[in-house]
Amino acid sequence: MGAKVIPVSVTRKSLSPKQRALEILARLRVLYPDATCSLNYSTPVQLLVATILSAQCTDERVNKVTPALFARFPDAASLANADLEELENLVRSTGFYRNKAKNIQAACRMIVKEFDSVVPKEMELLLKLPGVARKTGNVVLAHAYGINAGVTVDTHVKRLSQRLGLTKFSDPVRIEQDLIKLLPQPDWENWSIRLIYHGRAICKARSPNCGDCDLYDLCPTGKKNINS
Repeated sequence: MGAKVIPVSVTRKSLSPKQRALEILARLRVLYPDATCSLNYSTPVQLLVATILSAQCTDERVNKVTPALFARFPDAASLANADLEELENLVRSTGFYRNKAKNIQAACRMIVKEFDSVVPKEMELLLKLPGVARKTGNVVLAHAYGINAGVTVDTHVKRLSQRLGLTKFSDPVRIEQDLIKLLPQPDWENWSIRLIYHGRAICKARSPNCGDCDLYDLCPTGKKNINS
């Protein structure tokens, strides 16, 4: 796919985990130069809602749901006062719609009441909102406010970081802590977005395409997959 490949004898055997992570990051920049958040939104609260909806759902599906949702309820105040059953029906196809609708409304009510209708810019405050964990907080801070507070760990980032040998953990918080130690802060969200793109295109959950992977020589599990 066009990235410069370092020989296996140089990379896996001689690079430290941090050096390897930085080389992976450099290649991802070449492979996906225009990578950005896949969710469609116009405001921080819309990004917050879309990210909540994306849990166990594809961004593509969320983007099919949010135009009608945001046309009907464009801001925190309207979502806070929405009829819950109508809200549920609008987000039904994203899965777990009752819980998602409940959290979205509760979060928006808190935003209106406690934060003057403005999505907070601090992770500590975001985590107080119903339905918001660090993944959602990181996405909102990075893409709505340009703040790299951490590394977003979704299913793709979790899977690829494990396969690339950059973490041994399965808990997203522990994975994030490992990645923060390896990557420069300005690139925390760049890492996540580009790794997500690579996970969708090449390193898929059930059938990773190791033969066409530009990270193959940096990946401890790549040789096992390609020879299986």
